[in-house]
Amino acid sequence: MPRPKTDAIYGTAAAAQARYDQIAPLARQIRAALRAEIDRLGFDLGSVPIGDPSAADYRLDRDPASGQHRLVGEWRDFQGQPQGKLVFHPDGSFYVEHDVIRTHPQDARWFVEAVHAWGRGNDIRAEPRLLAGPD
Repeated sequence: MPRPKTDAIYGTAAAAQARYDQIAPLARQIRAALRAEIDRLGFDLGSVPIGDPSAADYRLDRDPASGQHRLVGEWRDFQGQPQGKLVFHPDGSFYVEHDVIRTHPQDARWFVEAVHAWGRGNDIRAEPRLLAGPD
């Protein structure tokens, strides 16, 4: 009988899935906030996909600040390269980022590295992470 997948010390994949099931509605709202940032920047509809939170790979790990277990998810592309990260803390706070890696569609002086969201509960804040473009 195969052993359940574990994340080293902190629990099984089943425990991570149970935690995800608790925050799934919030994760979908966060995805919508990231998508709204992409739209606000002026990218063509569908040109910058934002991963489905349910498709991320999740694990539980210990938060070094609080010592409590947090849910950490990673989005990866079809080649296994990282595309983003989702972190949900037990106190209800979260941080989520997703790569964009494209020139700003309305201002070539800027490069959009990623969009990220943070907050607590249903208080969701989101913004792009911009870098100066090439001169």
